[in-house]
Amino acid sequence: MNLQEVAYELYRHQQEGRELEKITLRHDGLTVDQAYDIQRFNIDNALAAGDRLVGWKMGLTSKAKQVSVGVDEAIYGRLLHSMELFDSQLSLQGLIHPRVEPEIAFVMKHRLAGEDVTARDVWLATECVMPAVEVIDSRYRNFSFTLVDVVADNASSAKFLVADQAYSPYQFAWDQVGVVMKKNGEVMQTGAGAAVLGHPVRSVVELAHMLAREGEAIEPGMVVLTGGITEAIHLHAGDEVVVEFDGMGEIFVEVEG
Repeated sequence: MNLQEVAYELYRHQQEGRELEKITLRHDGLTVDQAYDIQRFNIDNALAAGDRLVGWKMGLTSKAKQVSVGVDEAIYGRLLHSMELFDSQLSLQGLIHPRVEPEIAFVMKHRLAGEDVTARDVWLATECVMPAVEVIDSRYRNFSFTLVDVVADNASSAKFLVADQAYSPYQFAWDQVGVVMKKNGEVMQTGAGAAVLGHPVRSVVELAHMLAREGEAIEPGMVVLTGGITEAIHLHAGDEVVVEFDGMGEIFVEVEG
């Protein structure tokens, strides 16, 4: 099995916004480690085309979700400059099954590396914490995939938007921050930061540990999306989404066709 060929097939579908069958249906025996190789190959393709790496995202940060898919740690994906939104307008062009979820984002001022990183190290390395939303989008038909498939697909990364206002890492108890997500005026989801591994800082710790095994690190200036606080909700043209973060204002997403 040529992992680079598998990666290029997935990369082509990502670029063209076309769904495909799960790669595990056609490539029996793929491992999670190989899926991360595929993810990395595709990011390398994007970097070679002029994009740049700006951070990391965590997925499967709910313990209930981990149990349901039979894993004992989260997964991660890479964030590219081309994925970042800088205003409330979200175009559906190139997206297949877009969904949105609220996140707590950490922005780093110092490098975090190694399998011995602790929560204390994360706080000392953090420049600020910001409310954020992530738009996820699986390239697989019917938004259906295995763990291996989703890791290869860059953990369903698509777009992300961070709030204009940043906050001191010590300003809030991030596990207690409540979130309300509304679509077209209707409350769709509610949650709190504790949904992310008990506390969002633990997500950054776990990311550092996983990256260390691959010789990677969280570099200064990078943003880390710590994981969805609630279930993601579907998006369609014309939708207006408002995400309210306790004490930190709102993030708006206006969906264009």
